[in-house]
Amino acid sequence: MSVVTVMPREGDWTVDDIDLLPDDGLQYELIDGILVVSPAPVPRHQRVVVRLLVQLDLACPPELEVLVSPIDFRPDKTTSVQPDVVVVRRDAVGETNIVIAPLLAVEVLSPSTRRKDLVLKHSVYADAGVESYWTVDPKMPSIVCWNLIAGRYVEVGRAHGADTVSVTRPYPVTVCPQNLSSG
Repeated sequence: MSVVTVMPREGDWTVDDIDLLPDDGLQYELIDGILVVSPAPVPRHQRVVVRLLVQLDLACPPELEVLVSPIDFRPDKTTSVQPDVVVVRRDAVGETNIVIAPLLAVEVLSPSTRRKDLVLKHSVYADAGVESYWTVDPKMPSIVCWNLIAGRYVEVGRAHGADTVSVTRPYPVTVCPQNLSSG
């Protein structure tokens, strides 16, 4: 069996290059033509993702759906990101990826992705028109929620530990960070 290494011949990486990469357990994302590779998430991270998925899914109206990574959102030919949890209109999901900006993208922070999630993805999601963006920190535990207003994210809620945050976008839901992270 031969191993194929895929490198762009010239210029930036594109979503076509990403499609040629191996399914090897690593997370391959593309931000403005730059390939970003992250390790597979740890159990604590996945526990938060699953618990948040369940909570969002229980409140989700029928015209929307909640999905989890790995699923690509590709706002352009040089950007492909994988939100940990995403809420989309049902018609926003194509055969292989999300084709219309999500209503909500959630990133669960970990030491290897913290800067990418808080800076790079924050910017990518705002530029792409993702209406709401949340970050969850399982270590603290905490959650910060932003809504896109006039092209930039404005904080609309924050909670730590056993406190709760209630939001109305993309639909009404209340989240307690401690409940996502415990156990």
